[in-house]
Amino acid sequence: MPPELVLGIESSCDETAAAVVAGGREVLSSIVDSQVAEHAAFGGVVPEIAGRSHLRAILPAIDRALAEAGVGLEDLAAVAVTSKPGLIGSLLVGLSAAKALAFARGLPLVCVDHVEAHVYAATMDQATPRYPALALVVSGGHTGLYRADSALEIRPLVGTIDDAAGEAFDKVAWILGLEYPGGPSVSRLAAAGDPRAIAFPRSRVKAADGDLPPFSFSGLKTAVLYHVRGQDALAPTPPPAEIADRADVAASFQEAVVDALVVPTIATARKLELDQVLVAGGVACNRRLRERMQAAAAEAGLACHFPAPAYCTDNAAMIAGQGFHLLAAGRVSDLHADASPR
Repeated sequence: MPPELVLGIESSCDETAAAVVAGGREVLSSIVDSQVAEHAAFGGVVPEIAGRSHLRAILPAIDRALAEAGVGLEDLAAVAVTSKPGLIGSLLVGLSAAKALAFARGLPLVCVDHVEAHVYAATMDQATPRYPALALVVSGGHTGLYRADSALEIRPLVGTIDDAAGEAFDKVAWILGLEYPGGPSVSRLAAAGDPRAIAFPRSRVKAADGDLPPFSFSGLKTAVLYHVRGQDALAPTPPPAEIADRADVAASFQEAVVDALVVPTIATARKLELDQVLVAGGVACNRRLRERMQAAAAEAGLACHFPAPAYCTDNAAMIAGQGFHLLAAGRVSDLHADASPR
């Protein structure tokens, strides 16, 4: 039996996930039960629906993760669970399940920060991760830069002042009449368009002297809206078939988002004299972002690493992996641990 098996549980948003990981890196199973179909009609995640779906899916997901790993609860060293940040109702489902298992089996309970786990996910396939590194976490709920000095020393540097990049993808997908989630659908349409066709704005948020400028995507999203329906704020959004340059809009929007992510990430890595860039979160699946970030990093003499797509989106393997290191450091929680949306 592999040493130090950790069961990970993730329920921070709209995916119910469970995984078993050995030694913090060897993924023995990873189950992700997506709720995309339940939220698609609303163009985004409905918290009440998400919470109820987690209630139905959490125990079957845990059972499947254990079965696929070929282990039982008696083989586990700990239960790791996302406790923050996320939708509070969704978080509480996963945390309650983890507490019950920890109490019933006398296992250590390890609470994991979802964003820090995303950073760790970018190193899980590296036998010997290199630190320090600059990490970009970019998803539907989070966009920010972090300094990672070890698996457990992850410090936020700067975030977004409004929308996250993934949220902007979802909203632009709605404007263009594309299916939810927006990231993949906008990317598919963008492949047929010209990324230079429309000069959408890149955020230019000012920061105090010495501070890093924050990310911002709200203005870009609004620019797309006005391009599609005109400058009349009360005008309806036209049907998709009437948007003549729809593919060009998608491509130009995507290019603007990628610019807004790549340029400050590389500049920050150089400013902080960090020679490795990690990119994680759901938007890290975006092919154009991968191409541009890797090219810009190579030009700047920096190493750049993305997780496999399965570990970019929300998953429990990253929770179990991060939990292993927290367990080794003695950073365990008691049964009074609470969830936090922030």
